[in-house]
Amino acid sequence: MYSGCKAFVLTDRQKLYRVNKPEMWTSTLARFARPALQRSTAAVTCQVLKACCRSGPAAGRLPPSLTSVQLRGQQSLVSASHPASRQLVRHARALDQERLVEVEWEDGGHSSYPFTWLRDNCQCPLCTLQSAQARVLLMCDLDIHAGVDTVEVTKDNKVSIVWPDQHTSVFDPEWLKKRCFSSAARQSLQEELFLNERYYWDSTLCIPTADFQQVLQDDNAALAWLLAMRRFGVVCLKGAPAEQGQVARLCERIGFLRLTFYGHTWQVQDKYMANNLAYTSKKLSVHTDYPALNFPPGVQFIQCLCPAVEGGESQLVDGFHVTQQLQREDPEAFQILTSLLVNFQDVGRDYCDFHLLSKHCIIDVDRDGRVHRINFNNATRDSVLDLPLHQVQPFYRAIKAFTDLMDRPENVVSCRLESGDIMTFDNWRLLHGRKSYISSPDSSRHLEGAYLDWDVVMSRLHVLRNSVHKDS
Repeated sequence: MYSGCKAFVLTDRQKLYRVNKPEMWTSTLARFARPALQRSTAAVTCQVLKACCRSGPAAGRLPPSLTSVQLRGQQSLVSASHPASRQLVRHARALDQERLVEVEWEDGGHSSYPFTWLRDNCQCPLCTLQSAQARVLLMCDLDIHAGVDTVEVTKDNKVSIVWPDQHTSVFDPEWLKKRCFSSAARQSLQEELFLNERYYWDSTLCIPTADFQQVLQDDNAALAWLLAMRRFGVVCLKGAPAEQGQVARLCERIGFLRLTFYGHTWQVQDKYMANNLAYTSKKLSVHTDYPALNFPPGVQFIQCLCPAVEGGESQLVDGFHVTQQLQREDPEAFQILTSLLVNFQDVGRDYCDFHLLSKHCIIDVDRDGRVHRINFNNATRDSVLDLPLHQVQPFYRAIKAFTDLMDRPENVVSCRLESGDIMTFDNWRLLHGRKSYISSPDSSRHLEGAYLDWDVVMSRLHVLRNSVHKDS
């Protein structure tokens, strides 16, 4: 753990404050893996995550019952897991006028399922290839106006539907309950699938750490690491050999590397005639990597092979926390940065010669207005500004307001990577930079980096979660 770093408690203001419990971050990863291992559904997970430091209605305190879980050996993770409770159906009936099948559960709850959706998702071998979890039924063969002949609960507590053409669909109650159309059930399932809740932080964050060898060898440790990286945006792995090739080993634990114009992996060193500002000893302002690509890499790994003699400290900013501040303090600037497209370019030669061009909003938001990606690198922001004259000055005012927030000391975490440390972080969320540095001729600062896509990382997270559930 970085010197001077202490763990945190959460307050009602969603700020992270230091407390005298230096061991607590050792258990941080377990704290996020534990609820993921407790249920095959997301109900418990969502309750825990919504209680943490994301702003708005979901904000609150971390439940104290989870603060003492220890990560070492992941023994507590296994012992804390429980099989999902079995869903029991009390009654099922067809509501012909509403075109719904209503299921009454043993606990007294009700769920309703549209006829068309049930027919479309029949799980029989004629309609679904179970080995691939893929739909065989063609849209041209789906009667979206089909009614229902009979609905009954079978002796083994499944819901059986006979359609007018005498085709029979049988649904497992756990499968149905998970796909309930109620607002609460849909929200819970989406959180389980995509893990969109985040923990916002400021300069008081102590960066979560995990053991490199455990992550490579133990599924519980790997799952805990990926869950924490998804939630916090950053985890530092300790104990890796300080030699080239370790970031590639870590990537192979997940899936495969993202090849870019800088290669499968890349060496961050002070280079003559550098083709990237990172390959100099100059200060780098905080940024996200590669907005010159139309689809920037989602995750970045960077390992310190040799630290600088002086300087070179890493600086990290939670971009989602800062955009939240911007929206609150300067809504006009937030609106500009979420609506105006900005040109980026990257020109040079490395893995091959390249001339990249892209257009992004500095802040990308989803259909619900939630920030899901930051696209900002001042070094590769193009001099071409595709805006009408009257929007130029407001744009500069907005981007200056955003960068001023990034530079506030209370928003910046500074740390020094030591030999072997691997920083793993969310490149869509985290803005990272470094101080200028001085190297000696016989000890030049050297980092090795690699990229992955979030698709690959989330795939491995789901596979690990299923594997751990199965084993537990």
